[in-house]
Amino acid sequence: MVPSQIQVEIDQKQIKEYIEQELSKQINQQLLLVDINKLAELTCMSVRYLEDEILHDPRVKLHERRKNRKRWWLYDPTVEAIINIVDEW
Repeated sequence: MVPSQIQVEIDQKQIKEYIEQELSKQINQQLLLVDINKLAELTCMSVRYLEDEILHDPRVKLHERRKNRKRWWLYDPTVEAIINIVDEW
Protein backbone atom coordinates (compact mmCIF):
# COMPACT_ATOMS: atom_id res chain seq x y z
CA MET A 1 0.00 0.00 0.00
CA VAL A 2 1.33 3.42 -0.96
CA PRO A 3 1.25 5.96 1.86
CA SER A 4 -0.90 8.94 0.91
CA GLN A 5 0.37 12.43 1.29
CA ILE A 6 -1.65 15.63 1.28
CA GLN A 7 -0.17 18.99 0.52
CA VAL A 8 -2.02 22.25 0.95
CA GLU A 9 -0.67 25.39 -0.61
CA ILE A 10 -1.95 28.66 0.77
CA ASP A 11 -1.83 31.85 -1.24
CA GLN A 12 -1.55 34.58 1.38
CA LYS A 13 -2.48 37.32 -1.10
CA GLN A 14 -5.73 35.63 -2.11
CA ILE A 15 -6.67 34.97 1.50
CA LYS A 16 -6.04 38.61 2.37
CA GLU A 17 -8.15 39.81 -0.59
CA TYR A 18 -10.97 37.44 0.33
CA ILE A 19 -11.00 38.65 3.95
CA GLU A 20 -10.98 42.29 2.83
CA GLN A 21 -13.89 41.65 0.45
CA GLU A 22 -15.93 39.94 3.15
CA LEU A 23 -15.23 42.73 5.63
CA SER A 24 -16.17 45.30 3.03
CA LYS A 25 -19.47 43.51 2.41
CA GLN A 26 -20.26 43.52 6.12
CA ILE A 27 -19.37 47.19 6.52
CA ASN A 28 -21.32 48.26 3.44
CA GLN A 29 -24.42 46.41 4.57
CA GLN A 30 -24.54 48.73 7.54
CA LEU A 31 -24.32 51.98 5.57
CA LEU A 32 -27.36 54.22 5.57
CA LEU A 33 -26.05 57.29 3.77
CA VAL A 34 -23.02 57.90 1.55
CA ASP A 35 -21.45 61.12 0.36
CA ILE A 36 -19.84 61.66 -3.02
CA ASN A 37 -16.40 60.71 -1.76
CA LYS A 38 -17.65 57.37 -0.44
CA LEU A 39 -19.52 56.76 -3.70
CA ALA A 40 -16.31 57.45 -5.60
CA GLU A 41 -14.46 54.97 -3.40
CA LEU A 42 -17.12 52.28 -3.68
CA THR A 43 -17.55 52.57 -7.44
CA CYS A 44 -13.90 53.23 -8.34
CA MET A 45 -15.11 56.23 -10.32
CA SER A 46 -13.81 59.74 -9.91
CA VAL A 47 -15.92 62.39 -8.23
CA ARG A 48 -16.03 64.34 -11.49
CA TYR A 49 -17.17 61.30 -13.48
CA LEU A 50 -19.89 60.59 -10.95
CA GLU A 51 -21.04 64.20 -11.18
CA ASP A 52 -21.05 64.19 -14.98
CA GLU A 53 -22.43 60.73 -15.74
CA ILE A 54 -24.24 59.25 -12.73
CA LEU A 55 -25.54 61.71 -10.16
CA HIS A 56 -27.70 63.73 -12.56
CA ASP A 57 -29.64 60.65 -13.58
CA PRO A 58 -33.22 60.85 -12.21
CA ARG A 59 -32.91 57.36 -10.71
CA VAL A 60 -30.06 58.57 -8.51
CA LYS A 61 -31.39 62.11 -7.94
CA LEU A 62 -34.44 60.55 -6.32
CA HIS A 63 -32.30 59.29 -3.42
CA GLU A 64 -30.32 62.47 -2.84
CA ARG A 65 -30.69 64.30 0.45
CA ARG A 66 -29.37 67.83 1.07
CA LYS A 67 -28.65 70.02 4.05
CA ASN A 68 -27.13 73.39 3.27
CA ARG A 69 -24.46 72.59 0.69
CA LYS A 70 -23.80 69.02 1.80
CA ARG A 71 -25.29 66.11 -0.17
CA TRP A 72 -25.82 62.49 0.79
CA TRP A 73 -27.47 59.56 -0.95
CA LEU A 74 -29.39 56.67 0.56
CA TYR A 75 -26.96 53.79 0.19
CA ASP A 76 -29.03 50.77 -0.91
CA PRO A 77 -31.32 52.38 -3.50
CA THR A 78 -28.49 54.50 -4.89
CA VAL A 79 -26.27 51.48 -5.42
CA GLU A 80 -29.12 49.68 -7.16
CA ALA A 81 -29.69 52.71 -9.41
CA ILE A 82 -25.98 52.91 -10.27
CA ILE A 83 -25.95 49.20 -11.14
CA ASN A 84 -28.95 49.74 -13.43
CA ILE A 85 -27.24 52.68 -15.12
CA VAL A 86 -24.01 50.75 -15.64
CA ASP A 87 -25.91 47.72 -16.98
CA GLU A 88 -27.34 49.96 -19.72
CA TRP A 89 -23.89 50.88 -21.06
